[in-house]
Amino acid sequence: MTTTRTRAVLVALTATAALALTACGSGDDSAGTTHASHSAAAGGTASATAGAHNAQDVSFAQAMIPHHRQAVEMASLAAGRASSAQVKDLAGRIEKAQDPEIDTMTGWLKAWGEDVPMAGMDHSGHGGMAGMMSDKDMTMLKQAKGTDFDKMFLTMMVQHHQGAVEMAGTEQAKGAYAPATSMAGSIVTGQNAEIKEMNKLLGKG
Repeated sequence: MTTTRTRAVLVALTATAALALTACGSGDDSAGTTHASHSAAAGGTASATAGAHNAQDVSFAQAMIPHHRQAVEMASLAAGRASSAQVKDLAGRIEKAQDPEIDTMTGWLKAWGEDVPMAGMDHSGHGGMAGMMSDKDMTMLKQAKGTDFDKMFLTMMVQHHQGAVEMAGTEQAKGAYAPATSMAGSIVTGQNAEIKEMNKLLGKG
């Protein structure tokens, strides 16, 4: 009797424990699934938000790419023509900042299925763009050397930066694509600081 009763109690305890473990495991799975679903939903929302863009974002990238290309072209002349170490340093920083931004904006346009401005076009096609130099301006800069180059470069680049800041301000106000409006904010901050630096070098600061 004692052995039979003990065995019955053990069987009952084992069954109860098994049910408890099953219930606990089921709860964990449910919680895990809910958490995973929430994370996926959150990730999907974030991606959708980051991916949303409008016509202003496209316009910003398509205009800023040739604008940046010209700034890089101007800056690349400084190494062999500038007499001021400060001008050479500034030009190097401009190249370093704007080259990667050209690549980034090119990537956006390709991802959106939009046209990427062709490299190597003459500057006359962008004459109406804020701050852009004409072919005549660029020829004069390429022919200048020494202190003449320094002054011409700084004067032109201030104008060029002012145009970029204006374009970036429009993107900040009207753009929808978060990475583009963020880049626009960096352009406004960085290039305004460089404008102050260049005006100081020109004796205007």
